Amino acid sequence: MTADAPEGVAQGTQDGDTSFHDLNDYLAIPRMTGLRLSPDGSWLAATVQSLSTDKKKYVTSIWRIDTAGGPPRRLTRSADGEASPRFLPDGTLLFTAKRPDPDQADDQDADGAALWLLPAIGEARQVAALPGGITGVETAANAPAVIVAGPVLPGDVPEDKQRRKTRKDAGVTAVLHETLPVRFWDHDLGPDDLRIFAAAVGGEAIGTVDGEDNAPRDLTPDAGRALSEQAAALSPDGATVATGWWRWLDGVQSHSELVTIDVATGHRTAVSAAYAPGGNDANPGFDYSDPVFAPDGGRIVAVRGAHDTPDVPGDITLVLFPGGTDLLPGFDRWPAGPVWDTGGAIVYFTADDGGRRPVFAVDTVTGAVSRKTADDAHYTNLSAAPDGTALYALRDAISEPPTPVRIDLATGEVTRLAAPGATPRVPGRVTEVTATADDGHPVRAWLVLPDGASAIRPAPLLLWVHGGPMSSWNGWQWRWNPWLAAGRGYAVLLPDPALSTGYGLDFIVRGYQEWGPRPYADIMAITDAVVARDDIDASKTAMMGGSYGGYMANWIAGHTGRFRAIVSHAGLWALDQMFGTTDGPHFWQREFGNPITNAGLYEKNSPHLYIENITTPMLVIHGNRDYRVPVGEALRLWSDLKLHGKDAKFLYFPDENHWILKPGNVKAWYQTVFAFLAQHTIGGRWERPELL
Repeated sequence: MTADAPEGVAQGTQDGDTSFHDLNDYLAIPRMTGLRLSPDGSWLAATVQSLSTDKKKYVTSIWRIDTAGGPPRRLTRSADGEASPRFLPDGTLLFTAKRPDPDQADDQDADGAALWLLPAIGEARQVAALPGGITGVETAANAPAVIVAGPVLPGDVPEDKQRRKTRKDAGVTAVLHETLPVRFWDHDLGPDDLRIFAAAVGGEAIGTVDGEDNAPRDLTPDAGRALSEQAAALSPDGATVATGWWRWLDGVQSHSELVTIDVATGHRTAVSAAYAPGGNDANPGFDYSDPVFAPDGGRIVAVRGAHDTPDVPGDITLVLFPGGTDLLPGFDRWPAGPVWDTGGAIVYFTADDGGRRPVFAVDTVTGAVSRKTADDAHYTNLSAAPDGTALYALRDAISEPPTPVRIDLATGEVTRLAAPGATPRVPGRVTEVTATADDGHPVRAWLVLPDGASAIRPAPLLLWVHGGPMSSWNGWQWRWNPWLAAGRGYAVLLPDPALSTGYGLDFIVRGYQEWGPRPYADIMAITDAVVARDDIDASKTAMMGGSYGGYMANWIAGHTGRFRAIVSHAGLWALDQMFGTTDGPHFWQREFGNPITNAGLYEKNSPHLYIENITTPMLVIHGNRDYRVPVGEALRLWSDLKLHGKDAKFLYFPDENHWILKPGNVKAWYQTVFAFLAQHTIGGRWERPELL
């Protein structure tokens, strides 16, 4: 280190004024999270997260983004924020919010958000509410029809409010489960379950309950767990709902059908086949999700995911109903976020592809697939312009956070639109690197290089493995941001090893049932290639990862001593233990089988069996409310490390989940990580973060 370099900053770092040199500045950057186009195409409703006044949480507000290029304008403001902007056909904006209703001053005991309407002129007013709150809303393109989703305790809707009060007054929090799942990612499921309702807006009631206008009408009284984490759509005429619908076969195995629900009667029809050809109760074959109605209302496109089997990972495609026709036969990428063009012939979608996430189009008549963007970017939140000439989307990249753009469909030109906040300057540059794995297969990665890195001043290297494992480093990351490390002088390697998406199904097959050995070999191959560069200091390397990346951190710790420090966040440690405690054990069973009758695969891939080999200092991090990788993994890893005399620390977050989200905790996370890396990688002095 140079004499005047601060602790935790690598030699060669150039002081700068970017938002990545100071964690407070980084946390204050506005974050655009969603986008929805108005019916006339003149503006976009954007959801933007920003720090609350007390800086203890992020609050979402809705902004108006002018598609003609005018300045952005904030539309909503409240202490708890707003979400789910949707438009009625006349351009009126709906959104959900948990805010006091001035017209219902004595009745503010709902458990969640209500539905609000913001007219073109005037103030927002509440138009629908449920005792358990409203969690989602969808509108019809050609009719003033609205559906909302919200949790209801078992029984009829009119008594839900009283049942909640009775339960609360009795001090009962227990939940009786009769099927999986019981938890999802970061929250408990039950005792209430999601249902879909026909709502009323304005003075025109779509449905009533006990004769009360504007009371949402229950369309799915028998839903149970069928609608958990599902997305619904409303037909253009407002007459039909389409949604995924979970069907539990034995309390453990499940599949998701695509169903339609008649809004007038509540009659439900399964439009997808209940079983795949050759399927059976043990493996129904497919899950359907994310339905979208065509403009004519008679067709639906949906995402279809085939179930994993012990022999092969499941593939993902787009299907068209009626008929369930595969729109992408031979398209060796996984589509997401489908939207129709206004003419009803083209479906646009995104898909991971070689470290990017471009926009594609498929002609539903000819089957022709074309790519619509050519840059090194990651696109989400597609909307088709009413005149058919353009798409609007959020665009981000490894070096740029999400921003709204217009994509010209004739030329492919991408135009940035004015948005809240300035695009932050990053403290370095990103380049693409490749290597050849030991089996001869090419492997690629992004390499973030800090300002000042050169042959004269080589940078220490931080290897950062992504989660998933079926994922990719192909866009901006707020939670796992490499530029904060670059601001402290580290080069950051972001590899896509076997199991990564965007390289075809065969690339996933390479690591299937080989979660440890195969991706590890790929990662070591590309790490070898990068440390051979003259702008990288091969003597100062560290490794970190979260989720599957945390699993790989644990695997790497037991298989090599080449790194000076390893950080394992939310990492899997003992696979047989993980199988029984994660929120979705049925997904594991499809690939690895039952850990009692098929213990071999679990033992082959479980990092905990290599505890004796670990020589690298480790920082273990976990949130108590992580249900995908339960905290028991970290507790066992921590105790194993200490019982075997290993050099380790454990950073524990009692109130966080798989992701660390509260601004203060995010700051503590990075402070601890960078202090640990500095101590072991660049010869810094360990400095315990002040608030820890």
